[in-house]
Amino acid sequence: MTDYRTKIDQAANLIEREGSAWSAINPEFVARMQLQNKFKTGLDIANYTAKIMREDMANYDADSSQYTQSLGCWHGFIGQQKLISIKKHLLSTKRRYLYLSGWMVAALRSEFGPLPDQSMHEKTSVASLIEELYTFLRQADARELGGLFRQLDAASDADKPAIQEKIDNFETHVVPIIADIDAGFGNEEATYLMAKQMIEAGACCIQIENQVSDVKQCGHQDGKVTVPHIEFLSKINAIRYAFLELGVDDGVIVARTDSLGAGLTQKIAVTQEVGDLGDQYNSFLEVEEVDADKLENGDVVFKQNGKLVKPARLPNGLFQFRQGTGEERCVLDCITSLQNGADLLWIETEKPHVSQIGGMVNEIRKVIPNAKLVYNNSPSFNWTLNFRQQIFDAMQEAGDDVSAYDRANLMSTEYDETELAKQADEKIRTFQADASREAGIFHHLITLPTYHTAALSTDNLAKDYFGDEGMLAYVAGVQRKEIRQGIATVKHQNMAGSDMGDDHKEYFSGDQALKAAGKDNTMNQFG
Repeated sequence: MTDYRTKIDQAANLIEREGSAWSAINPEFVARMQLQNKFKTGLDIANYTAKIMREDMANYDADSSQYTQSLGCWHGFIGQQKLISIKKHLLSTKRRYLYLSGWMVAALRSEFGPLPDQSMHEKTSVASLIEELYTFLRQADARELGGLFRQLDAASDADKPAIQEKIDNFETHVVPIIADIDAGFGNEEATYLMAKQMIEAGACCIQIENQVSDVKQCGHQDGKVTVPHIEFLSKINAIRYAFLELGVDDGVIVARTDSLGAGLTQKIAVTQEVGDLGDQYNSFLEVEEVDADKLENGDVVFKQNGKLVKPARLPNGLFQFRQGTGEERCVLDCITSLQNGADLLWIETEKPHVSQIGGMVNEIRKVIPNAKLVYNNSPSFNWTLNFRQQIFDAMQEAGDDVSAYDRANLMSTEYDETELAKQADEKIRTFQADASREAGIFHHLITLPTYHTAALSTDNLAKDYFGDEGMLAYVAGVQRKEIRQGIATVKHQNMAGSDMGDDHKEYFSGDQALKAAGKDNTMNQFG
């Protein structure tokens, strides 16, 4: 990165070449604006963040404790505040990303109003949110650097070098976004076009699932229908072509399989010979051997292992897989995806259980030794109940006395202070580290955290503000905490860009600038 003084010198040389027509342009102000806008296009961002992800993946291969994390978000401001908080408390954004959830786009961003996670929302809203997130993250850069520039202006000569060092070593708020493209919103051409739009907005990593696009369901709901591998692989190819066309050679593709919870398929796969991919897909179908002379009108049949068989078909035309084949299908999905262009895997599970995930990953790694997962630490799981039941089962298996516990009712507050509950909480605390070490999980994300935190905080404020607490509910429950915890939004004018606007007015108009940050600005009450 070019340092601050060099930027000023470069701007000064350019202005000098232009002569008197540019005499009002201050080279130091030019340098500041350039540093406050490091990324000029979404493709700049995609290339920068893709390299970060590739480096993180290599570091994880060498040391599984170097896993990465993200939180889902549905608005640019929320993504911005996460990164500001990360930098404030943890001092670095290293190995910390953002996740863009299709579920939250559907529920919170659609012009139709709240929708279920079934790909009914406007497909362009995904790319729009990526662009919005990066707009807010770039604004966070500009805001923080603007504060450093104002400190530099006010500092003594002795203090200036330390501030300039902070400017020269500034860490951007721009981090990788793992972006959900659902099942591609149509055929492979539709997937390609949408992927291009997402990459142009800044996405370095796109996650796609193996469900049928027009009947897509949330991964934690019933009724999921998968597609034959060849159809899924064509969409992985489409995304790779989009990355390469746009010059993002390090772009990352996450192949998600919903097969663990999907018992249905819309199509019988095309197969050319015994043992090919289509034949393997069809081998999981629920079938019965039939006599050609006894076929009825509309029956669908095919030849399998030398026999004529009829697959089990529902009234809606969908075909059923055999019970208990989910894990085996997941393993095949994952191996096939990694062998055909995907970089990372996502296995959607029904519970957070390290042994279950690790068992599948071990099978995958027999073929692909460096297979890595992105894992949804989903709010759809009842984490408390799941882990208390896991501890209960372990205690019971070890011969411990569990008569004091009702396994089905372990969520009850009566167990909160028990040894079982404490062990469960410790397992929850270490789940990500344990799963990254034992189950190949490179990236842990929570899909919908801000959906839930917004609802929880709003419920608490509304209950007390409209109840007996009145204005104290806001002051004690929100503002006083903001002040004492150093939350930047307490100065909401600054957060919205007021100080940056004042800086620009001074750059553009000099002493004639009408600035908002005077002595009568009430934001000064916050110091």
